[in-house]
Amino acid sequence: MPQDFADTKAAAELAALRPARDTVATIGVFDGVHLGHQYLMRELKRAATRAAAQNLVVTFVNHPRTVLRPDLPTTYLTSLERRLALLRAQSVDLVAPITFDAALSRLRAAEFLTLLKDRARVRGLVVGPDFAMGRGREGTVPVLQALGKKMDIAVAVVAPWTLQETAVSSTAVRQALAGGDTEAVARMLGRAFCLDGTVGHGDRRGNTMGFPTTNLQLPADMALPKDGIYATWTVLEDKRYLSATSIGVRPTIGEGLARTIETFILDFSGDIYEQPMSLEFAKRLRDELKFDSMPALAQQMERDVANARAALREAEWMLAASEVR
Repeated sequence: MPQDFADTKAAAELAALRPARDTVATIGVFDGVHLGHQYLMRELKRAATRAAAQNLVVTFVNHPRTVLRPDLPTTYLTSLERRLALLRAQSVDLVAPITFDAALSRLRAAEFLTLLKDRARVRGLVVGPDFAMGRGREGTVPVLQALGKKMDIAVAVVAPWTLQETAVSSTAVRQALAGGDTEAVARMLGRAFCLDGTVGHGDRRGNTMGFPTTNLQLPADMALPKDGIYATWTVLEDKRYLSATSIGVRPTIGEGLARTIETFILDFSGDIYEQPMSLEFAKRLRDELKFDSMPALAQQMERDVANARAALREAEWMLAASEVR
């Protein structure tokens, strides 16, 4: 092991796992925990059962890109808390969140495998065909399979999960989200796309038009749908409400305003400032537009609310797997 191995947070994080017996593991960020990830988990559980081992999901707390390419922006489809809850909801035996730091990035593929074997009793790996690990991504699948033979670690490769002949991936989900196609996102996730945040204070302008809105405050590294008006569900204290949400810069109100996420919760009243809130996205209703007057905007908001009610009735299938909190 390299001299700085003891300083790698992942070593201590894996050592704290203490599995009851040998494990078969899969490794990745698993951002979004989409249908492709879920398929991989099912194959992982089958492989672990055949090996009479526990199954283990090792997920990076932070995306490796934040260390390897800190100059590039990195956004996440799910908060860490929700990602861990979604992974555990796959009925896996063990989930190990580990930190990707500079010391870990310097490990060679053989050293990374040794880390997994010594600290987490890994005797098998289940990965996708494009998987790679170790410094400079040197540990491609053929390399890992050759190393595994020497180290008594079986390396199994799982084909990607496809939807309408297209591989489901976090990149594909992110691209659909950036285009505002939250219905395609839901099909790839197997549930509605969700943002978790806190209710912040706005300018209360919606109150004057009869549409009091909440402002969702998010970490800066969360991926957002394309600007526009969406039919959404709002979750407060484990109760789900119909809602309509605007993402954008509010061009009718003024120029140069910061991007906000404003939600009008239907059939709801109450003081929820500073409370946790989740938004589940069903359908994009329209682009963000600039109106000639505030009354014209208010009339459009009335239409948006009616359209949101109808869209949410049609999109209830998205909620089947959205119960993870």
